[in-house]
Amino acid sequence: MKLNFTFSDTIAGYIVSFTPAERSFVVETSDKRQFKLNLIPSTYARSVRNLDEGYQDATGLMFEFLSKQGQYVFAYGTFYPGADEGDMIFEAQQLIFPGKTPEEYRHEGQDWWIKQIESIAKSYLKWQFNYPESPIDYHNYRTVLNLAGSKRGDYLQETDTISRMIYGFASAYMLTGNDAFLEGAELGTNYLRDHMRFYDQDADLIYWYHGIKVDGAKETKLLTSEFGDDYYSIPMYEQIYALAGPTQTYRITGDTRIMADIEKTIDLFEKYFKDNEQEGYFSHIDPIGLDPRDQSLAHNRARKNWNSVGDHAPAYLINLYLATGEQKYADFLEYTFDTITKYFPDYDKSPFVQEKFFEDWSKDQTWGWQQNRAVVGHNLKIAWNLMRMQSLKSKDEYLDFAKKIAELMPAAGSDQQRGGWYDVVERETLIGGKHHQYVWHDRKAWWQQEQAILAYLILYGILGEEDYQKQAREAASFYNAFFLDTDDGGVYFNVFANGMPYLLGHERFKGSHSMSAYHSTELCYLSAVYINLLITKQPTYFYFKPYPNSFKNNVLHVSPDILPKGSIKIGEVFIDDAPYTDFDADALTVNLPETDKQVRVKVLITPV
Repeated sequence: MKLNFTFSDTIAGYIVSFTPAERSFVVETSDKRQFKLNLIPSTYARSVRNLDEGYQDATGLMFEFLSKQGQYVFAYGTFYPGADEGDMIFEAQQLIFPGKTPEEYRHEGQDWWIKQIESIAKSYLKWQFNYPESPIDYHNYRTVLNLAGSKRGDYLQETDTISRMIYGFASAYMLTGNDAFLEGAELGTNYLRDHMRFYDQDADLIYWYHGIKVDGAKETKLLTSEFGDDYYSIPMYEQIYALAGPTQTYRITGDTRIMADIEKTIDLFEKYFKDNEQEGYFSHIDPIGLDPRDQSLAHNRARKNWNSVGDHAPAYLINLYLATGEQKYADFLEYTFDTITKYFPDYDKSPFVQEKFFEDWSKDQTWGWQQNRAVVGHNLKIAWNLMRMQSLKSKDEYLDFAKKIAELMPAAGSDQQRGGWYDVVERETLIGGKHHQYVWHDRKAWWQQEQAILAYLILYGILGEEDYQKQAREAASFYNAFFLDTDDGGVYFNVFANGMPYLLGHERFKGSHSMSAYHSTELCYLSAVYINLLITKQPTYFYFKPYPNSFKNNVLHVSPDILPKGSIKIGEVFIDDAPYTDFDADALTVNLPETDKQVRVKVLITPV
């Protein structure tokens, strides 16, 4: 049947040839297919723009870009039916280049991600607290924020979304030294402690409320989750992410109260969530007996999953180890990654890991919405965090598993015509030889782009293989071209497959049960670390503000992430803007001065 309709779409690829006289060019997509694209009189071009930047016109340089073989480009336009059956003609209406000059990738600039995290943090301060016109007051915090940052009017404050926003503020402080961000992180951490924390004196442990409903001075605490998948249970991932913001804040300040909370929450994990008989951690416990096998848990009874086993590492545990250097947290990390490496690979029928399990580690392929389906970002998240762990304790199985995921994922989970990474797909079903049978849609979520970018950045930064660089550049280029909301601030939740924003339902929100200032700021923080310190070798400042006698032995650990031993060192240190020399450059520690006040520590981390 002859196609007789038009449709708009995006083609992303590398310039193969350009014919100015015909006003046409040929691009090769990531999977080596070639398309001929035609320019029309109204075709215009732009370069990617960061948040808080003006429009970056590149129309005048369009021919210069197109003349450069190997130049990466996004072309948005319209397919028309051609004269021959099955033939399609593509007319490009908009071109987007990843740099201001040919072959440049702006996101690899030393300050690209630093400026981006600063903008995102300022947006959330404005949206939640009307800062700086008003003081930062977490009583005014609301979980749901509309597209432009306005509050919907409900009174719900979810513990995890506050914690994730705190993480964003703390990370922004570490890269910028802006005291407003640290104030937001510390006030938020105090608010969590005062309103969302439950201390069980009899058991000497802490767990965290799902959230509270605030109505004036009245406060209603919600112990169990209100989220549909986890209703009337205490999910492990909510307890894990309650620690995300406070732990990142602890890296900066050494507040001993935070450490006490972390330790007693880990005690909760070990006492009630851990399966000491068959390894790993259960995903849910009931709110009465704190039992993972209670019948009231229904479909969550005696289950284990990626979130309960693996999310410890990126949410708080790696940052806790970075802040302390303590062996017990390194051991916890090793246990976590050994468990993942032992049970998650499942490559007989699928290129994706298995994510959900019964108590005995047999596959759970009938649970809720997931069934036998893959979350693309979880696979990439495993690869990224395995490479972090590999730098702490090298094991062949960690490296082999990370490389296996990195090899399989582009064909299985990415859009190799348009760029970007998909959401949830069937693990085993093939359509036209590919695993792109979308469960609900072919849209792309912001957090899954983050996992791809960080996975391939750290793989390239450590192993140096060109294909990892290619995948990292393509993923970061797509994200920066289409996910940044340069009108209202922050990032979009989802975009269509072609990159245009999808703005319906909860996916139009800047704050929700699923979204706060976490993944977007984590991406900024760690992209700056991996690009500057491992790839482009650009020294970068990091900021801390410890309290007196806070950290053990008064030693501040300043490594920005778990990186290969000997790859970075301290270049210089300033305390309250005065040069300071009492530090161990190779150990990445600063011996803090004896003082009775909080001091500002500015540390230059230098690639070796």
